Amino acid sequence: QIQLTESGGGWVQAGGSLTLSCTTIGRPVRPYSMGWFRQSSGKEREFVAVAVWDTKTTAYGDSVKGRFTISADMAKNTISLQMNDLKAEDSAVYYCAHSGMRVGIPRTRDEFKYWGQGTQVTVSS
Repeated sequence: QIQLTESGGGWVQAGGSLTLSCTTIGRPVRPYSMGWFRQSSGKEREFVAVAVWDTKTTAYGDSVKGRFTISADMAKNTISLQMNDLKAEDSAVYYCAHSGMRVGIPRTRDEFKYWGQGTQVTVSS
């Protein structure tokens, strides 16, 4: 069983930056991926970014490319999401996700098995 805990959400003005972190508790079986999704009120949960563990492979949603960076600290079993040039439309609850044992680069909600509780990010324009 994998448990995920997010931190780092909050309020920021448009153009500002925030960093989210996600800590894993449990013993994941490789290969696996960890990523971030977000969901704002009335919308579907949206893919933000993913990192394939033990590789340098990452992928991003189109709306965040060039502004967000996902990174992994394998020693601490955590991932981070550096968010720059934030926009009002980035406001959402951000969820950390873990794929469980899976080959490839998951990008859809169904490809992730474990989820954190979410952390709110609010960008004021």
